[in-house]
Amino acid sequence: MQSPQKIKRHAILMDRMAEARGLDMEEQVLRGRISSEAVADAVLSCTNCPRPDDCARWLDRQAAPVAASPGYCRNARMFDDLSKG
Repeated sequence: MQSPQKIKRHAILMDRMAEARGLDMEEQVLRGRISSEAVADAVLSCTNCPRPDDCARWLDRQAAPVAASPGYCRNARMFDDLSKG
């Protein structure tokens, strides 16, 4: 089981990644484009990433919506799918 601190950290990273991609995950759930369970699963997937520090640094350098997540992002495909409209 993941610690609450780790889950919180990765939930923040995932939310920041969504924002970097120009996505509001809450809005995506409300529009029915993704379920809240799928978002929770994506956070858990993120907790297994071995590169959260690299992710945080990458996110710190982003100033505008970007077209792609880093190659190591475990949720890149989900963000790609949601970005397609």
